[in-house]
Amino acid sequence: MSALLRRSARPRPPVLHDRTTSDPLDGDAPAALRLVDVHKSYAQGTDLVPALRGVDLVLPAGSFSAVMGPSGSGKSTFLNCAAGLDTPSSGTIHVGGVDLTGRSADDLTIFRRDHIGFVFQAYNLVPQLSVEQNIQLPLLLAGRPVDGTRQEALLEAVGLGGMALRMPGELSGGQAQRVAIARALMTSPEILFADEPTGALDSRTGRQIIQLLRDASQQTGQTVVLVTHDPVIAAVADRVLFLADGVLVGHLTAPTATEVAARMTELGGH
Repeated sequence: MSALLRRSARPRPPVLHDRTTSDPLDGDAPAALRLVDVHKSYAQGTDLVPALRGVDLVLPAGSFSAVMGPSGSGKSTFLNCAAGLDTPSSGTIHVGGVDLTGRSADDLTIFRRDHIGFVFQAYNLVPQLSVEQNIQLPLLLAGRPVDGTRQEALLEAVGLGGMALRMPGELSGGQAQRVAIARALMTSPEILFADEPTGALDSRTGRQIIQLLRDASQQTGQTVVLVTHDPVIAAVADRVLFLADGVLVGHLTAPTATEVAARMTELGGH
């Protein structure tokens, strides 16, 4: 068999009809995130398995968007590529007007550190560092001074006032996720990505976490993009984007949980 990898062929899923007549994904507001014909494939043996297939998207600055889709639809790949954590196979990605295409790993690391926040589902706290040290870490790595007043305000905002010296092993899952959010916000990123930030949390704590992100978007003008499987969580967003088989197949603006759940049923999600 040829050593060259070949692309696996799959039919594109149908585009769902939205109740909006205009496209809310491209307006007059400055674009915080722009994807143009983005493809991403992964090697599997001698095949290339597509994860994203021609995604085009514009999100305005200050918007709050949720990304949903069935398992394997490409949600995490979309988020990782948009945040510069992974490199698309083709297409272009602009964050705040800056083209990430073709940049070196070192350049992307520096750009993410200065302009992008990312909240991981698994928290990714450094267990040997205290709460405040984890929050300060991105600034210390960048050689930037720590604003103690901002740090204290963030700790209060995420409900961790008085807990700066605690270690990650002393925190509940909800508290650890709050630390991760404070860390992502500490650098005042222009855009914040969150991958299933409530996936390991109970519903009450999950709603609180999403409200924190909602407040960050409304109060500071930050753009927030999160992946979730929960229609109630998604309904907090300005818009919900739906992925299926690596293709952006629809969106809802000002969504309700019922509408989101119905759309996911159409897509075969849960």
